[in-house]
Amino acid sequence: MFKEIKVVWKTAFAEKEFKKAFWLSLFLLAVTLPILSRFLTYNESRTGVSFPDPYMSRFQPVDLTWLIFGLIYVGLLAGIILLLKHPKNLLFAIQTYALLAIFRMIAMYSLPLEPPPNTIPLIDPFIQLFGSGDILMKDLFFSGHTSTMTLLFLTAATQRVKTVYFIGIFLVGAAVLFQQTHYSVDVIAAPFFAYGSYRLAKYLDAKVFGLK
Repeated sequence: MFKEIKVVWKTAFAEKEFKKAFWLSLFLLAVTLPILSRFLTYNESRTGVSFPDPYMSRFQPVDLTWLIFGLIYVGLLAGIILLLKHPKNLLFAIQTYALLAIFRMIAMYSLPLEPPPNTIPLIDPFIQLFGSGDILMKDLFFSGHTSTMTLLFLTAATQRVKTVYFIGIFLVGAAVLFQQTHYSVDVIAAPFFAYGSYRLAKYLDAKVFGLK
């Protein structure tokens, strides 16, 4: 497997267009993620709005934290490993994730929300162990977990893997709703933002770098 990965990446980097797009995309991601982290901290200090969700009044919240992060982290790890054999798909994934981060900042700034009244905080176990330990409550519109799973679905290289991630979109979306971590509109909007980011990444690659 390692030899196969080495060959496909060597072939990919032989294309000047791919090489330029890849390094620029990594740079964009490296710049965007720290900005997103700072923005999320700032966003917690803002006063947002709250509204009655037509679905959440029908049930009591359930703590599904470990299921949500299990799906996300296993999905991400598997996605990265599988995409190593498909350089262009991995490039699209990097670009889509960077664009998603930018769109999430714009969306959250434009629509600051207070968390649902009965929310169970979604506490990332890895951030608690290795990070600052800050708990984000207003990281809402749109759902980062659902959009990330949609990204993995869009960039998967085979139909079988796409099917698994397609199911994952519904599982993660349903889980954050049952925990009342997000409003339903946060989850419903997330796949559309992910798809828009993916299409924009492919469009820019074609127009700017000449990639298909």
